Amino acid sequence: MTFGDIKYRLNEFWSEFRKERSGLIGLGILIIALLIVIFEPLILPWKDVNTKWRSIDYWQDNSANAPPAWTNAFTKLKAPVTMRLEDAKKEETELDGGIKLVTYTFDYHYTADKAPLDVILHITGHGDIPFQVAIERPDGETIDLAQRFEQGLSGQDIRLSIDNDGREAAFTFVKNYESQEALEQFSGKSLRTADILFNIAQPGMAKEFKPLKGTYKLIAKAMLLDPENSSVEEPYIVVTGSVSGILGTDDSKRDLFSGLIAGLKWALLIGFLTSAISVLIGVMYGIISAYFGGAVDSVMQFVYQIVNSMPVLPVLIVISAIFKPNIYMLILVMVLFFWTGSVMTVRSMALQIKEETYIEAAKALGAKKSRIIFKHMVPILIPYSFASMALSVPSAIVYESSVSLLGLGDATIVTWGQILHDAMQGAAILKGIWWWILPPGLLIAIMGMTFAFLGFSMDKILHPKLKTR
Repeated sequence: MTFGDIKYRLNEFWSEFRKERSGLIGLGILIIALLIVIFEPLILPWKDVNTKWRSIDYWQDNSANAPPAWTNAFTKLKAPVTMRLEDAKKEETELDGGIKLVTYTFDYHYTADKAPLDVILHITGHGDIPFQVAIERPDGETIDLAQRFEQGLSGQDIRLSIDNDGREAAFTFVKNYESQEALEQFSGKSLRTADILFNIAQPGMAKEFKPLKGTYKLIAKAMLLDPENSSVEEPYIVVTGSVSGILGTDDSKRDLFSGLIAGLKWALLIGFLTSAISVLIGVMYGIISAYFGGAVDSVMQFVYQIVNSMPVLPVLIVISAIFKPNIYMLILVMVLFFWTGSVMTVRSMALQIKEETYIEAAKALGAKKSRIIFKHMVPILIPYSFASMALSVPSAIVYESSVSLLGLGDATIVTWGQILHDAMQGAAILKGIWWWILPPGLLIAIMGMTFAFLGFSMDKILHPKLKTR
């Protein structure tokens, strides 16, 4: 087959395919999915989600079970959105004794009707360094929140939380506006620090929250006692809000949008790899069975009937429960059962091709059986395999999701089925955490629908009995 023949057939196929609207829809969704996979590092809000999905420390600054940020559009009282502040104004001051004071000032524009849950400073340090964190409110009040002296640092991340480290400072601030009688009802541990810091300073502020909106200055100071051997770098602040990201968080504070984006490539890999291998095996199996016929065909059909009658999901569950779950092991097991899907159709088509005149002519000319199969039969039936591959992709994705939903998936990767499993374990339905359940379920359905559209459209064009020409 020449390049010109291939080009002609592709153009002919495309002219037919573009008449199928469902196929074009499926192709469009597939292209978008592939682009997301390619540009995943740029799209992911949390860059290390693939390796740290189950790391508690990595997600500790988020709020648990936070709804998506866009839900603010449907609520009267606007909640603060979780955000990361990295643009800081840096100042360095030389003190007596060769000591250097480094000051970072972050601007936080507060416009919500509720207080943030926490404000957390992260900074990397080297050497022995005293730290101080303060906040300057829009009303001009400055509160020294926390002080800490870190020794022997060698590049560790220092984390200061105002909710924990600033409680006493916030309680001291409240004393300036509340009566002694009112203060007897509270303590430094009973008040949320953020509820005080972002509240209008007035009597009764300990009981009632009235947001003080405006620009807050979050000030972090580090004293370098030995500037030659000590330093600070990479400071940033996380404002933990009660709504977060595009799709919210789960009860482990993980960003669900990042998890779903990271799981897309595994859904495509599972679907493509399983369907491609199993369909190619099935096509070759059906051709060989039809061509040789007789006893060979009887034995091969007996094996086919046995494998085809075995339930796939229970076998997957048993194997995953016995052995350590691994994504490639699951793919291998699915291939061992999925190859039967295209056998009978290919066999019936191969039986017709086998009786064609050119096949008889090839036999008469002494062509080898392998040449007849690979030169004359496979090229005709391979196009059919593309439609079968597209139709079998949804099954592979759903089976993996089902196994993961039962807690028997590969825990080293992020898949949509595992996200649903965690939602089930976390009683997301009972708690009303819909953003933990609907997005992964919808993505599984959409991905299945995409390949179903592609498969049905290709089947109409490539299958001889369904051609629309």
